[in-house]
Amino acid sequence: QVQLVESGGGLVQAGGSLRLSCAASGDTFSNYNMGWFRQAPGKERELVSFINWNGSRTYYTDSVKGRFTISRDNAKNAVDLQMNSLKPDDTAVYYCAARARWVPDTPDRFRSPDFFRFWGQGTQVTVSS
Repeated sequence: QVQLVESGGGLVQAGGSLRLSCAASGDTFSNYNMGWFRQAPGKERELVSFINWNGSRTYYTDSVKGRFTISRDNAKNAVDLQMNSLKPDDTAVYYCAARARWVPDTPDRFRSPDFFRFWGQGTQVTVSS
C-alpha cells in the first residue's frame, strides 16, 4: 500500500514552465515504478512519462519529448515532472501513478492506465494562449 499526493499544478502562459511533484508515503518508494498521466475533458487518460524504480529507465510520449523531464529521488519519496515550453494542448488534470517493480515493465504494458494500481488525486494544469 502506497499513498500518492500530487502538487505543483496551476495556470501558466504558453511557452512557460511548471514543475509537478508527487509525494509518496506508506511503503518503500523504491519498490515502485512510477508514471505520470494526464486527462483532458472528453479525452482518454494518457501516459505522459514513466520512470522505473531506480531511475535507470525513462519513457516519454511523443508529444512531450524534448519538453518534459521526469525524475525521482527515492530518499525523498518523490517523483517530479518538469514541464517546459508548455502548450495549450498540455492542459489537463495530471495524475501520479505507481506499480510494484516486480511486474514486467515495458512500454506496451505501462502505457495503459490499467497497469498501475495506485493513483494520486490529480492536479490541474492549465496553459493559456
